[in-house]
Amino acid sequence: MIALLQNLTWGIDPEIFSLSPIAPRWYGLLFAGAFVSGYMFGVKMWKDAGRKVEEMESILTWILVATVIGARLGHVIFYDPSYYLRNLDQVLAIWNGGLASHGAAVGVIIALYYQAKKAPKMNFWWLADRVVIPSAVGGAFIRTGNFFNSEIVGSATDAPWGVIFANLPGPAGTIPRHPTMLYEALLCLAVFAVLWFLYKRYKAHPPEGSLFGIFLIMLFTGRFFLEYTKIPQADFATEWAVNMGQLLSIPMVLIGLYIVFKKVDWGKRSSSMANPNP
Repeated sequence: MIALLQNLTWGIDPEIFSLSPIAPRWYGLLFAGAFVSGYMFGVKMWKDAGRKVEEMESILTWILVATVIGARLGHVIFYDPSYYLRNLDQVLAIWNGGLASHGAAVGVIIALYYQAKKAPKMNFWWLADRVVIPSAVGGAFIRTGNFFNSEIVGSATDAPWGVIFANLPGPAGTIPRHPTMLYEALLCLAVFAVLWFLYKRYKAHPPEGSLFGIFLIMLFTGRFFLEYTKIPQADFATEWAVNMGQLLSIPMVLIGLYIVFKKVDWGKRSSSMANPNP
């Protein structure tokens, strides 16, 4: 199997097909898949809680908007601000890639807080626990989309699973590199597996905040170490002891640790909230 993977050359066209002016991309398809899977998990969890699916659909819409806006602004502000200051017309061009998971996390947290205030008999922690499960699955879809775009590529490697990203310009497209985006996709699937196991173990009523805290710890600890396999994405952070992705991961991990060890009451399951309307 390793021999089959050695020196894998990846040069697929990011566009599925092109019928001018229509040119759907694999990235867009996988991004849509992230939210379809999120909808499916959301329906199940809302039914488990005895709440109306229509309520979940409204919340999911807000989460979608917050994810895209937060992820895009995170990329623009933290990873390549000088480029976007020179090319303001590219700020909204998300179909070309360029979404930051840290920005998405902040956007989603803000949306969760807002929605928890609006929805009857719901609090932030209950809602956050049920959003991180589909978020983990969605992250795997999106990072696979990055693979189709040949973006977020890793540093050069002589590992047998190194990938030659032929779509990269010049000599860069001839060097085996870490498929870091696939590492992150696998990380997201591992996070999902743990969260789903706990959700089922607690019979759909995990202690409030527990899944959210574990999500932050696992995902961003993994992100911190996987950054060592990446090419620095923020030009102004290349001389730092840690890169931008690592710097942004640290507070996420610390928040997760605080939630798990200080906030969560592990002896108390979340309520069913079976009667959402007062």
